Amino acid sequence: MTTSESVWTCPFRHDEALEFDPFLARLRSEPPITRIPMPRGDGAGDATEDGPAASGGSASASASASASASASGPASAPAPHSAAGAAPGPAPGPAPGPDPASGPGPGPGPGPGPGSGSPSGAPAAGAAWLVTRHEHVRAVTSDPRFSRAALIGRDLPRVTPDLVDHAESINLMDPPAHSRLRGLVAAAFGERRVEELRPHTRRTVDGLLDAMADHGSPADVSDWLAAPLPLDTVFELLGVPGPDRAPLRRWATAMMAPGTPDGAAAAEGKAGLRAYFAELTAARRRHPGNDLLSALAAVREDGELLDAREVAVMGMLLLVTGHNTSAHQISNIVYTLLTHPAQLELLRARPELLPSAIEELLRFIPYRQGVGIPRQATEDVELDGVTIRAGETVHVSYLAANRDERVYDRPDELDLARQDAPAHLTFGHGTHHCLGARLARMELQVAIGTLLTRFPALRLAVPAEEVRWNTGSIWRFPLALPVAW
Repeated sequence: MTTSESVWTCPFRHDEALEFDPFLARLRSEPPITRIPMPRGDGAGDATEDGPAASGGSASASASASASASASGPASAPAPHSAAGAAPGPAPGPAPGPDPASGPGPGPGPGPGPGSGSPSGAPAAGAAWLVTRHEHVRAVTSDPRFSRAALIGRDLPRVTPDLVDHAESINLMDPPAHSRLRGLVAAAFGERRVEELRPHTRRTVDGLLDAMADHGSPADVSDWLAAPLPLDTVFELLGVPGPDRAPLRRWATAMMAPGTPDGAAAAEGKAGLRAYFAELTAARRRHPGNDLLSALAAVREDGELLDAREVAVMGMLLLVTGHNTSAHQISNIVYTLLTHPAQLELLRARPELLPSAIEELLRFIPYRQGVGIPRQATEDVELDGVTIRAGETVHVSYLAANRDERVYDRPDELDLARQDAPAHLTFGHGTHHCLGARLARMELQVAIGTLLTRFPALRLAVPAEEVRWNTGSIWRFPLALPVAW
């Protein structure tokens, strides 16, 4: 195994539709474990021991991170409607403690290409390890010596302007605290509960596609199907009253949308969501309903109710992650199928392939920019001949792992008939494997299967090169996807 002796420049920005990032493509094999300067955090932009800064960002990135950490106060939250229909008092601001930062904001702008870092025996300031091979990603994400909780309080090397520094977030917990909270929520995403939601999802999809058909061809599948479906499902799961859904939708979108350089728009969205779910948790304790948030609000451990902050943050995380992942992937999958006509024809001819086809599409589509929440080594760890020191930050690339040629035959080809392929890592792996993966799969199967059945002549309404893509956040998806039939 070889690793880079240089600290590479890391642009983590590739906005050409759903083309795979050439920087990550190179790192899939050369080198698969290397030091990467991140554009924000831990003095990003400072010089290495032997040379100038080797960062895809600039000195201003550190200033941006600092500004993000002190972003202005919370948004005003609407009072949630209680289960009994009465609106409780005004929602409080965020609870004392770390600034809520469960979701990333805008990613960095374009930077120089790979290979331009300066060689050094020591890592550049703001650098982190990046792991790209399938086996190494699985190893890091399942090894308890790589900790999420250890990141709390650090200006960690990262892509996004907002700090992920939220002690009550399950995403920043390690076992046993993580196992406890995950176990309480897992039943809501088990096979039985997801299958109970399938008829509701079918009815919702049918209604959305009825409306799209009534609108007539062409229509934007993002607006008519991809955006509303996942939010409706998560709102149903959490028991969010209808009148409250519009502002929550705006805040959830703002968390991933372009804003001011210091991430104020994302911070405002997070503050608003946290305040809302704090009050909804209190409302559910007064008037329980038949929903996940009510169940969590009523859970007792050793005679004590769960911490209200944990319940509120869990609701917030489920809303944001449940919305973004499924909404973007519905649009991405439709675009990918409509630009791969042979694969689309195969799926139409063999509809029984739909579940495995969804898995292949999830493996193939580069659904985000850069990397997500990292981990910190709590002791020296040797990984395939590379020593990662205690205290160092480690990022993994699920995108690169999904294209690992050691694992997947013809990894850069979409093959909906692919047989016996190892599981992709789009939903993560190990302790922090996505809780809602089963729910997301169900939504995608129902949405894509119904869309193709209802509109057998579905096609792009504009040339593929005219589809406009999001460039204002870490997510890759079409801003609009006009289709005709």
